[in-house]
Amino acid sequence: MLRYLTKKIITLIILLFFVSIAVFAVLFIIPGDPAQIILGINATPESLAALRNELGLNKSFLDQYLVWIGNLLSGRGNRSINYDMPVYDLILDRLAVTGPMALMAMIFAVMISLPLGIYAARHQNRNGDVTVMFFTQLGLATPEFWLGILLILLMSVKFGWFSAGGFPGWSADFWGSLKALLLPALALGLIRASILTRLTRSSMLEVLREDYVRTARAKGLKEGTVIYVHALRNALIPVLTIMGLQLGQLLAGAIIIENVYYLPGLGRLVFQAIGYRDLPVVRDIVLFMAAAVVLVNFVVDLAYASLDPRIRLE
Repeated sequence: MLRYLTKKIITLIILLFFVSIAVFAVLFIIPGDPAQIILGINATPESLAALRNELGLNKSFLDQYLVWIGNLLSGRGNRSINYDMPVYDLILDRLAVTGPMALMAMIFAVMISLPLGIYAARHQNRNGDVTVMFFTQLGLATPEFWLGILLILLMSVKFGWFSAGGFPGWSADFWGSLKALLLPALALGLIRASILTRLTRSSMLEVLREDYVRTARAKGLKEGTVIYVHALRNALIPVLTIMGLQLGQLLAGAIIIENVYYLPGLGRLVFQAIGYRDLPVVRDIVLFMAAAVVLVNFVVDLAYASLDPRIRLE
């Protein structure tokens, strides 16, 4: 296990290094002058040159990269141009919204998909299976922002059970903040539940055809024991892969749903920072999002090893 863990950690570090180079390179070559955006179109060439020098924009690619990554590794962090505060503080503040929302969405997705996927596999080609597959196909065809708007119209406008948007803040109103995240988390979770349900069904069908499952049934074990003790453990391995990818996507790709519900999360922050050409914020958040995806998949790899010991020996 130690050898497997060491190999994965080394791979993780190398991958994050190349991700940081890719993130910095893309934002380095895109057009637009942050100094011009800050000072406006009437700024003099002298003031623009002075601000570019202050921000380090006149340095080479390598020098700017080393300064940026050095600030991150040293713990000093980088400073936002627009907000005039450390980017670390901005990320932590907005992560308090995006993180719980992503976690709630995954909880919704798992609670819905696993029972439905197992049920559909046990009732293959029967009415229950056909019904579940119909609704999952409908979920796959529905954009999450459209589902979010429909939930606002139903739950907020028609019934008045939830607010249509906004976030009061955890310290100001804990239960109100939790309630404000329920609808966006449900919109995100239902879409991902459609994918996980279909994957759980197909994975369970494949496992249920294995010889060890037939042997367990031949021994007279109860069907529930066969399904939930013997079959589900192996069926979860491909499902965990998609769950890891989805959780990373939720942390990194909630821009649209945060704008629909007017939530002050990471996605909305990076969207605004791109408009202001606040490069330190964009770089740090994009790297954080990429690192979150990589770290989630690292955890998924460890979960593989715990579910199937054969993986540790490869």
